Amino acid sequence: MGASGLGALVLAASVLVALYRSEPVLGLPPEDFAAIAILLGLGLVLAGWIVADFRHRWSVGFRALAVWSVVYAGLVAAYARRDQLLNVLDRAIGEVDPGRTAVTQAGEVVAARRANGSFTLSGRVNDRETRFLFDTGASTVVLTAQTAAAAGLRTDALTYSIPVATANGGTLTAPVVLESLSIGPIVERKVPALVARPGVLPENLLGMTFLERLASYEVRRNRLILRPKGS
Repeated sequence: MGASGLGALVLAASVLVALYRSEPVLGLPPEDFAAIAILLGLGLVLAGWIVADFRHRWSVGFRALAVWSVVYAGLVAAYARRDQLLNVLDRAIGEVDPGRTAVTQAGEVVAARRANGSFTLSGRVNDRETRFLFDTGASTVVLTAQTAAAAGLRTDALTYSIPVATANGGTLTAPVVLESLSIGPIVERKVPALVARPGVLPENLLGMTFLERLASYEVRRNRLILRPKGS
């Protein structure tokens, strides 16, 4: 078996590890072991191609050696800086499609950090689509007047009696109870919330009256992870 054939076997093994292995391999997390194995397999495949080119013609072999060495060095450098590259990719995703979330097999909702450092999540209030700014500093969910009206609340009949502080200064808000509030597959009912006066609040805030009902939530690198109870 030549170097290329051996490299192909290593690549196949790395894919199997990435897909089906959950325990550490040689002391490494499965994803890290798979990534290193992929680099090794690619190196063997490229070495086989280069040797074949040398057998065909020396000039062709030297050219292949130069080109593939640069390519392989770039791949190794990318792996060494994978954390920085993932950070850039996450923030780009968060900025290009703000509010976009992904759902894991365990039912966790994952969102990417935006360029300004915040997390925006798409959700639904009383079955009406809207977006929220993740805000652990908000003791309750806070809706803009526009979102509240779209969700079927009569904003003109609300009593604005609860003072809150916003980025634009203090204002009065009205207490309400939302029939349903969902982020991805996570659905909570009878959620206490506040509605801001028109033109005061630029974004809806996903505050603690929703977040405290979750099993947990965390920020890992540039990703926000919401875990529902029972996940």
